[in-house]
Amino acid sequence: MSRRHAAERREVLPDAKFGDAIVSRFMNVLMYAGKKSAAETIVYGAFDRIKGKVSQDPVRVFHDALDHVRPQLEVRSRRVGGATYQVPVEVRPDRGQALAIRWIITAARARSENTMVERLSGELMDAANNRGNAVKKREDTHRMAEANRAFSHYRW
Repeated sequence: MSRRHAAERREVLPDAKFGDAIVSRFMNVLMYAGKKSAAETIVYGAFDRIKGKVSQDPVRVFHDALDHVRPQLEVRSRRVGGATYQVPVEVRPDRGQALAIRWIITAARARSENTMVERLSGELMDAANNRGNAVKKREDTHRMAEANRAFSHYRW
């Protein structure tokens, strides 16, 4: 990691179908080996399944799912005099969004449905309804931060 200056943030272009930059960022994280068209097919297929099942705007469901998975607190390791403490800190909005995207994709990949389209649509609908493994991951993170609240005075 360079000490000279922080890396500049690159702007992600909005996706072609919905014109939403967050959907585009989600596709970029889902993508394997530069296969963007495969990632687009998966995401748009999942959105079509959501639209068929829930009959409401799939982008709205997607944003609801992200809001339900996004963490408010996390723990970071802080070394103080030979001891390492798990210090709870607030999560910056951009990091919270990145964590939510990563957790939803990881939870979708771990599901047992047959195709990735089914897995992703199921995980997005579960997260929008405040259940599923991605929401459980957020609750575990919050529980860990709450348990280590006694070390919050080591915050930097």
